[in-house]
Amino acid sequence: MTAPTFGMQFFRPTTETTPASGADFSKILVIETSANASNTEFPVGVPKRISSSNAEAVQALGSGLLADCVRGINDQMISLNAGADVTVFRVAEGANAAATAAAIADVVKSISSIPSAVNATPRIVLAGRTAWRPDLNTVNPVIAALEANLGKVLAIAPVDVDDTSAANAINARQTMSSERLMPIGVAARVYEGAAIVTRPMAPRIAGLIARIDNQGDGLPFNPFANQPVYGLAGLSRKIPFSLLDGSTEGQQLLAANVSIVTAGETGVDGAIADGGFVFIGTDNAQTGALWQQIHQVRGTDYIVTQIMNITRQFLGRSKITADMAESWINSIAFALKDHKAENRILGYTPKADMFKASSNSPEEIRLGTLKLDIGIEPAPVFKRADHTITRYRPAVEGLVADIVARFAQA
Repeated sequence: MTAPTFGMQFFRPTTETTPASGADFSKILVIETSANASNTEFPVGVPKRISSSNAEAVQALGSGLLADCVRGINDQMISLNAGADVTVFRVAEGANAAATAAAIADVVKSISSIPSAVNATPRIVLAGRTAWRPDLNTVNPVIAALEANLGKVLAIAPVDVDDTSAANAINARQTMSSERLMPIGVAARVYEGAAIVTRPMAPRIAGLIARIDNQGDGLPFNPFANQPVYGLAGLSRKIPFSLLDGSTEGQQLLAANVSIVTAGETGVDGAIADGGFVFIGTDNAQTGALWQQIHQVRGTDYIVTQIMNITRQFLGRSKITADMAESWINSIAFALKDHKAENRILGYTPKADMFKASSNSPEEIRLGTLKLDIGIEPAPVFKRADHTITRYRPAVEGLVADIVARFAQA
């Protein structure tokens, strides 16, 4: 634009502090089969994005496992007018379990292509047939695909494992090594019409995660253990559990990073609740303890997307100058400060320490590269309370003083 000879101009500098939000981490991807779904609404091999509260869309899913997944998700959406943002990917049923699992695994392997197809990036993935294994020495193909590909979209996956026994569930968990997988060792008993059938539990937990996100300003920082699971008629098997006894089967499963759902019991010391069905699970299938709590992985992923959104507003638009670097670092620090203020994280690297001269050589800067060292400490979940109960001598001393005081007034 030519500057006026007589007049005025307005400019907006590009080196100011930039606000940015992260992504929506409650979007869910479901990959399963349905023999009688509408081929028009849900053709095989084409991702379709719906709301789980859309009754017509759910009806068009038919009556197979795909429909059960979406209904299981929606059963957890208990707030007014609540529904989950779900992308459905229908696959064809194979000739046998191995063929079906392979087809689902193939979709998982191409998961990074789905966001562009539906304009939504799934952060919670429900891939079917994860409880199936050819034998006790072999990894499920869907699990193998999830481990290799979930990180490409910063997603996590609650996955069903063999629910027939604690030993088999733990054996299946031992085939996994991923901070993005949460094994679940019990299946759901649900009504389909008048019949009660056994269905995967993972969809219900995916819905629970989305529900807790929605209750926390839509952000994925909160743990979701010790929460009720709705829409269940029962469990595939009763898992003995006590908050007080670490030797119970439920506690053994949790120690092996296998999540459970257990029934409440009225009037029973150590029961998780007085009634209903309650999910208990905090950990993923990571082999180390540093990133074992899955809500910490999700919260950190959110911060990563937030930093991505901030940084892309500087890339290619700004020359590397001290003003530009300061604005970039301030933008990131302000975002982290907000998370600290809301107790989503315990703390973060001070902005003055994010840029280190030792990590930014003149040669790298000449090439247009800047590096920041950003540390964050996610808030851990409250998993165990240790109490020491002792006698309290000052109470007796107070009694003596009270008695003396009363007679002194007589």
